[in-house]
Amino acid sequence: MNSKDKISLHNSFFIETYGCQMNLYDSELVTSILIDAGYSKAESLDSADIVLLNTCAVREHAEKRVMGRITVLKQWKKQRNGRKIGVLGCVAQVSGKQILKQNSFVDFVAGPDTYRNLPQMISDINHTSSISILLNSGENYSGIEPVRAKGVTGWLAIMRGCNNFCTYCIVPYTRGRERSRPAHEIIDELKSMADKGIKDVTLLGQNVNSYNDGKTDFTSILYKASKVEGILRIRFLTSHPKDISDSLLHLMAENKKICSHLHLPLQAGSDKILKSMNRGYTLEHYLGIIEKARTLMPDLSLSTDIIVGFPGETQEDFKETYNAMKEIRFDDAFTYRFSPRTGTAAAKMKNQIPEKIIMERLDSIIKLQRQISLEKRETFIGSYIDVIPETTSKHSEAEWIGNTEWNFPVVFPKDNYIAGELVTVKITELKGMTLRGVPISNFKKAAV
Repeated sequence: MNSKDKISLHNSFFIETYGCQMNLYDSELVTSILIDAGYSKAESLDSADIVLLNTCAVREHAEKRVMGRITVLKQWKKQRNGRKIGVLGCVAQVSGKQILKQNSFVDFVAGPDTYRNLPQMISDINHTSSISILLNSGENYSGIEPVRAKGVTGWLAIMRGCNNFCTYCIVPYTRGRERSRPAHEIIDELKSMADKGIKDVTLLGQNVNSYNDGKTDFTSILYKASKVEGILRIRFLTSHPKDISDSLLHLMAENKKICSHLHLPLQAGSDKILKSMNRGYTLEHYLGIIEKARTLMPDLSLSTDIIVGFPGETQEDFKETYNAMKEIRFDDAFTYRFSPRTGTAAAKMKNQIPEKIIMERLDSIIKLQRQISLEKRETFIGSYIDVIPETTSKHSEAEWIGNTEWNFPVVFPKDNYIAGELVTVKITELKGMTLRGVPISNFKKAAV
């Protein structure tokens, strides 16, 4: 008798996903694992027998949000006999024992390396909660193809874990050390994605450009991916400045399938703070990468991550970050206040910055970046841009919202265009931070 024969009642599951793109991909992996074991995916929380929270622990706010959600789900569980609650992901990894101790109604917790165990964990539940949070340095979920939502975009994890141990970051403790998937497996999955109509793919890794399966490095796997027929665009997240190579930048510049967009976390503009963060580069080194990249790709879109209020950050340190942002002029920046994570070196550092000062600094760089982003978006008005329509606009059934190679949205009339095809759009206006336009064929008709 196989696992599917054992499953009858109370077998529908619903996943709530929090945090990064890797968690989105992991939820697709979990869906595949459970469906293969005979479980069914529920359309909503109300119709589900099992709810799984796939959680993020990278910042304190994200963890608190999950803890609050767990409390709310206690009432959901009471509404029907047989319902189960499971907590997955990074919060489960770092706080699994605490979750079970403080919330007796939670049935099980499972860390990111233990999802293969989920069918057995669920079937074994009677009146006893269970925990599975061992890190597995060899687990890359080989042989499991994610069950993806229908659409024209998709995530593809090419590696897991991180070896960098930045002093503020919990990821090496929740996802373990780096391990890369075999190149042939990645290409096979990419071909399968193309067969299912996916056109725009993002290659994922906590430190994606350190990918190396022993035979193929990151530039090589990116080149191989670009050769897969049916895929129109390839992106990648997240890069580390110390691993950006000249060969990667040249490939991006020369290969039309690889998007002219680079997400490259700076984190701070002060060399003193960068050293304290254990980032492994200086501002000068970072600026050198940007100069090379923009020389090769004048139209490059550049986004970043910035942390303010790191322990020991003086006003002068902060000014160096602020000035670096003014000099570089990122297209977008994800800005954060420093969030101490238990178990990291930074959480134990002296000279923690008062909350009031942190929030003042955060507000300052948010305003700066908003103005820069607005100015950069405005330069596209009047230009012609290739857009892949993805989903119907939230504001109008008659409009598509699509993505560009530079990773910003464009809204335009649906007309007879279909999701996934490449449409050239003339940009006519900027509303908020969203560009709007008219497809070339419509624009020509209007001009006649």
